[in-house]
Amino acid sequence: MNTYALTAYESNGEKILDETITAQSDSEAKEQGEARLAELNMQEKTHRLTSPKGQLLLFHR
Repeated sequence: MNTYALTAYESNGEKILDETITAQSDSEAKEQGEARLAELNMQEKTHRLTSPKGQLLLFHR
């Protein structure tokens, strides 16, 4: 299992979400991240999901 970082921000730069996701693969983590953002209604907020290797898996500005 790998640990991924999911963060979201307000337009003024304030961090409003800082969570970790544990998943077996990048694609599984991406699905979990998208689901979590939808659950919190943050799909249109600036957000990113990064892998343990530092890869950017999700990004919205």
